[in-house]
Amino acid sequence: MRFLAKLPEQRAAWALLAATAFGLFATALYMQYEMGLEPCVKCIYQRFAILMIGVAAILPLIAPKLGLVRLVGFAGWLTAAIWGFLIANEHVMTQQSANAFFAVCDTFPNFPKWLALHRWFPEVFSATGLCGDISWQFAGLSMPEWMRIIFASYAGVGIIVLFSRLLKFRSI
Repeated sequence: MRFLAKLPEQRAAWALLAATAFGLFATALYMQYEMGLEPCVKCIYQRFAILMIGVAAILPLIAPKLGLVRLVGFAGWLTAAIWGFLIANEHVMTQQSANAFFAVCDTFPNFPKWLALHRWFPEVFSATGLCGDISWQFAGLSMPEWMRIIFASYAGVGIIVLFSRLLKFRSI
């Protein structure tokens, strides 16, 4: 328990979080541009959530000893992981829908006007695929099913580390 409670104060832990998230982001781009898989709107939202997990880890990576910085990192990490899980879960439900009418999604991402990523970086955040299509599988699971597992893992690890930290201070 002490090991988990001390992790947020270590640069290596935040570096690992950032590296895994940016690695998944790079994998998404590889799958899009090298494997020819076209991302749908829900894929783009999941891609953004993964990117935000990596970005959330940058500040605590720089200053892991500052409590406020760690708090911001945890808040960003858990918010992005939970939001990503919800989007991935919705995506799985869309793909598994018995009625093809419900297997559609928006044509364009609905980012706020102040964060129009699909216009600023269309190579990365433009949706060209359909949400109901299953164009890739590994071990019998589609990409959204894997992303659901990945986001749940990110959220689970974040919650466990955060509660370990809180319990450590409670026992002092």
